[in-house]
Amino acid sequence: MPHSVPNPNIRQTQMFINGQWIPSQSGKTFDTINPANEEVIAQVAEGDAVDVECAVEAARRAFDEGPWPRLNARERGKIMHRFCDLIDEEIDELAAIESLDNGKPLKDARYVDIPLAVECIRYYAGWADKIQGTTIPVNGDFLCYTRREPVGVAGQIIPWNFPILMVAWKWGPALAAGCTLVMKPAEQTPLTCLRLARLAQKAGVPDGVINVVPGFGPTAGAAIVKHPGVDKIAFTGSGETAKTIMRQSADTMKRMTLELGGKSPNIVFADASLEAAAEGAHIGIHLNQGQCCCAGSRLFVEDSIHDSFVEKVVELSRKRRVGNPFDPATEQGPQVDRAQFEKIMSYIEKGQEEGAVCATGGQRVGDRGFFVEPTVFTEVHDEMAIARDEIFGPVLSVLRFSDVDELVRRANATTFGLAAAVWTRNVSKAHTLASRLRAGTVWVNCYDVFDAAAPFGGFKQSGFGRELGQRGLDTYLEDKTVTVSLG
Repeated sequence: MPHSVPNPNIRQTQMFINGQWIPSQSGKTFDTINPANEEVIAQVAEGDAVDVECAVEAARRAFDEGPWPRLNARERGKIMHRFCDLIDEEIDELAAIESLDNGKPLKDARYVDIPLAVECIRYYAGWADKIQGTTIPVNGDFLCYTRREPVGVAGQIIPWNFPILMVAWKWGPALAAGCTLVMKPAEQTPLTCLRLARLAQKAGVPDGVINVVPGFGPTAGAAIVKHPGVDKIAFTGSGETAKTIMRQSADTMKRMTLELGGKSPNIVFADASLEAAAEGAHIGIHLNQGQCCCAGSRLFVEDSIHDSFVEKVVELSRKRRVGNPFDPATEQGPQVDRAQFEKIMSYIEKGQEEGAVCATGGQRVGDRGFFVEPTVFTEVHDEMAIARDEIFGPVLSVLRFSDVDELVRRANATTFGLAAAVWTRNVSKAHTLASRLRAGTVWVNCYDVFDAAAPFGGFKQSGFGRELGQRGLDTYLEDKTVTVSLG
């Protein structure tokens, strides 16, 4: 891997609507920035409501009149597999673009994110010809059966933390179900989404099925949410934005899935394998520069091992290599943009002001780019801002516990409910805690283990509906009951 910033061929910077690359009708563009050096990578077309109107018209026509929903389901799956083949062929350049635009280490993009994205799309390609209804024995001389039909046009709005992977999580089930879509990628990271649209077209996805409108939430995003021609919204992002989306979509009664934030408890008991737990706690907070909705940002450690365990976690954080994403030795790149960097630094300051002890980190790395030291706070109390709020950065809050019932109450005392983890060798304790924790995913003796077949989503204000697995496919389908008189 090169140490210098590479110069991948950025070919797609316009909107992709009805199979065509076009500028925004306003002529506006916006800069997408390299967060490692704060330099402009490219200017990207800035879509707004007029452009969304064209994209929805294209998606609507492709759904109502086009071949995709009517295509033999097995053929849909074959096209999706071809799409994955093309991603594999361009994986090195895609990884370079992803790292350049987002700041994550190149090796993470190349060997983790993109392979997981391909696996997700292939998983749903396998579902395409297995979407089945049922026959129902009803009273009387009738044949009653159900059909599972695509929901229609899906509006999809994705975040900047895992750009390619979020495209896969959204496109995979939508395409398998026979839906058409209009996607708004995050304004910080639009480049790989646009490249994937080109590869999907090359694979044989008909024009109008996939439409990509880069732009900003209040303009392009809001226009998608409000448009009466959009049947469903799939959104991944912040809770505040989700509440706005719910209000804006109420008049058109859109189907909706929301995958939102978290303040996930990561619980370590004294009987755990402490070396493995320390590694899990380290990855649980620092994965993807801490910019992970399910980050284990609240580390609960049993009193009897607290001090020695914290030493292990602090040592791992101190050793973590922060720097150039294109250096193969780098483990942590920059935060995605200046706003995120400043938010994280403000929370570090709040933690110190409220009396938490900064055991390691807490500073900016260098004077160019948005790099933050891996940071661990001890002596954290539940009411502190760093223990309550989603920071979305490499900032870990360590909390003590002794009583299990009190632990469960504290772990669940949050508006979020996305993920949790339990580290223990006691099987009974592990399953009991897994049942008592109010979270959509509970990991036992592991953290951040994902699979395309395993549904992912949240309780409470971490959202509703599920991504991945059969449950993720269900959100792109409607059930239709057909009753036929046999008399």
